[in-house]
Amino acid sequence: MGLKRGSKVDAGFSMSSMTDIVFLLLIFFMITSTMVTPPANKDLILPKSDHQVSAKPNTTISVTKDLKYYVEGDEISFWKMERRLKEIMNAEPETYIALHVDESVPFSIVGKIRDIAIRNKYKLILATQAK
Repeated sequence: MGLKRGSKVDAGFSMSSMTDIVFLLLIFFMITSTMVTPPANKDLILPKSDHQVSAKPNTTISVTKDLKYYVEGDEISFWKMERRLKEIMNAEPETYIALHVDESVPFSIVGKIRDIAIRNKYKLILATQAK
């Protein structure tokens, strides 16, 4: 008499639910991560800081160690910077400006750019690198 079991146990493992979870995590991290705006000049050595800001800047000002000024990657003189920023900020008044300054630049230069931002009521963020 040949008795057989009616159900067999499947020893296989389904990966479909695992791949769904991985793709959901990937999409979550892509959406929640902030986009980092790189400085216009790659030779900048930014000061180090423990704190990072989550605001996303729409425009950048960069100052190199040899005191060359860049607004959105275009070299500009200090005296034309305020006029150029007004052109940019008129289009989007609620934008942030990221200030990328080499750590060897005197703080008085940062103060002058900060004065321009205060005078025109711009929101300025000092870009730093993590410690």
